[in-house]
Amino acid sequence: MSALAIKITGLTKVYKGELGEKDFLALDDLNCEVEKGEVFAFLGPNGAGKTTTIKLLTRLLFPTKGKVRILGKENNTPASMEHVGYLPEQPNLYGYLTGREMLTYIAKIFNLNRNTREKRITNLFDRVGLGKQADASIRSYSRGMVQRLALAQALINDPELLILDEPMASLDPVGRKDFRDLILKLKQQGKTIFFSSHILSDAEMIADRVCILNQGRQVSAGKLDDLLCSSLSSIEITFILQPKNHDKIDLDKNHLTIRNQTVMASVPSGYPVPELLKKIEKWGGELISVVPRQKSLEDVFMKEIGG
Repeated sequence: MSALAIKITGLTKVYKGELGEKDFLALDDLNCEVEKGEVFAFLGPNGAGKTTTIKLLTRLLFPTKGKVRILGKENNTPASMEHVGYLPEQPNLYGYLTGREMLTYIAKIFNLNRNTREKRITNLFDRVGLGKQADASIRSYSRGMVQRLALAQALINDPELLILDEPMASLDPVGRKDFRDLILKLKQQGKTIFFSSHILSDAEMIADRVCILNQGRQVSAGKLDDLLCSSLSSIEITFILQPKNHDKIDLDKNHLTIRNQTVMASVPSGYPVPELLKKIEKWGGELISVVPRQKSLEDVFMKEIGG
């Protein structure tokens, strides 16, 4: 039995140009594997090909060439999607239904019997934080509430694999935390979660592995810990210094943050910190902290896309 939830081989998508326009290569020979039971972040700037890839995975588009296997089967039939849940980037739900009616409709598509259907719908409303709005019409929902309902419909069939396109894009900080917590709980239940995002801090908190895409090409992929390499990127030194002595500071102003009496200096990892501490004492400063900073996913991302 395959240990892979997704296997992408040579996946390419070319959009035919309109009359007189060139064809557009949206995805170029993508090769990627997602293991069962992991949280996999699919990252890239706008226009990188993330949504195109997700639509190819879910059979909403068909590739120019290449293959996709989902849970050990080629995704060449609707049946291959039976154990997959999908959240689109911009959910477009019928506004004149209530949230409960919407989930009931989706549950019937999956042939869930009435007893299972009602228990699962009630449970899902509680899980996504919409219990009090279950019987309100969808047109009265905020964007964040629509996003929560769309996640509930992606879970209605109790899928083995969840494919989420920008799942936290429309959410406030509380909603994003709720989504992150739910994704980690789903992972604990043995689910596989493949999600695209441009919110790098969220991806860094929950992803086991990442793939970075730029202009339709994969530029980096691997375990998050390996990409970050546990290496220092900088050292932050914070100290108190009276404003009258600020002109004594002989550090690059681009590496300083000064707020009233508090000064924070960010220096490269190889900087001679003991010498700087002696200077701070000479300037009349009082040391608060010395904090080493590891490389972040944002550092890796910006380097890989040339930003």
